[in-house]
Amino acid sequence: MRVALGLSYLGQAYEGWQSQASGKTVQDQLEKALATFTGHKVSTLCAGRTDSGVHGLQQVVHFDTPLERDMSSWVRGTNTYLPSDIAVQWARQVPPDFHCRASAIARRYTCICLESPVRPSLEAGRVGWVFRPLHLQPMQASANYLLGEHDFTSFRASNCQALSPVKTLHTIQIQRIGKQVDSAYWRFDFAGNAFLHHMIRNIMGCLLLIGQGSKPPQWMQEVLAARDRKAAAPTFAPDGLYFAGPVYDPGWGLPADPPSYDWLPGQSP
Repeated sequence: MRVALGLSYLGQAYEGWQSQASGKTVQDQLEKALATFTGHKVSTLCAGRTDSGVHGLQQVVHFDTPLERDMSSWVRGTNTYLPSDIAVQWARQVPPDFHCRASAIARRYTCICLESPVRPSLEAGRVGWVFRPLHLQPMQASANYLLGEHDFTSFRASNCQALSPVKTLHTIQIQRIGKQVDSAYWRFDFAGNAFLHHMIRNIMGCLLLIGQGSKPPQWMQEVLAARDRKAAAPTFAPDGLYFAGPVYDPGWGLPADPPSYDWLPGQSP
C-alpha cells in the first residue's frame, strides 16, 4: 500500500533533505528509521526539498510498502528510531495515484528574522538576523512586484535543476512582532505553486536590503526584469527558514497544519 507521512524537523544538524553519501540528511535518517521499523528498504519521495540548515514544519513524504499496519503504528514505530530533532506527526494510507509532490497545488515557506543590534543566542539557527532597523511599508511594496506568474531567474541558484524558472507566487505576507523599539521579530510568509532552488533566500536578501533603506521598493521590479542572478542581493542565510508544507486538495483527506505552526511567532496566514 502507499503511505503518506507528515514530518517536522530542525535542519541545523543536517545537510538538507536529499540523501547524500555522508548520510547526514533528513531523508537518510527517515529511510534508515523506516528500514529498521519495517525490516525492508524503503525509498521515500518528498513534497519539497530543503537546503542545509532549513527546517520543516510539515514535510510530506510518500512510499510504497507490502506491510499493512495501523497508521498510529507508523507514527510511533518510525519515531522510535528517529533522532530527537525529527518526528513523524501523522500517517495516512493514500490511493496509489497520490504523489506527495505532483499532487500538491501549492507550497508554503515561512522565514523568521530577528532585527536586533545583538545577535540571537537562544534562537541561534532558528531565526535569521539583521542588525539594522527594518521598515514594513517599503518591503511590502516591493513584495507586490513579485506576485503572480513571472520568470524568477534572478532569484535562482546556479545549480537549480528546475525545468523552468517560471513560477507563480500567490501571496507574500510580512509581520513585525514585538513591542521593543530597537528590536523585533519579523515573519515573512510565502505561498506559491512551486519554488526554485534558493528562491526564497534570494528574495529575502532583496527584501531586507529594501527594508533597511539600501534600495528603493522599485528595485525589486528591476531585479525581477533583469532575469540575471547577479542583479539580486546575496543569498540570505538558511537560519530561520521553514518549509511550511504543501497544500493539497481536501479530497485527499490529509491532516491540517500540525501544532508546530503555533510554535512560530506571529500568526500564520
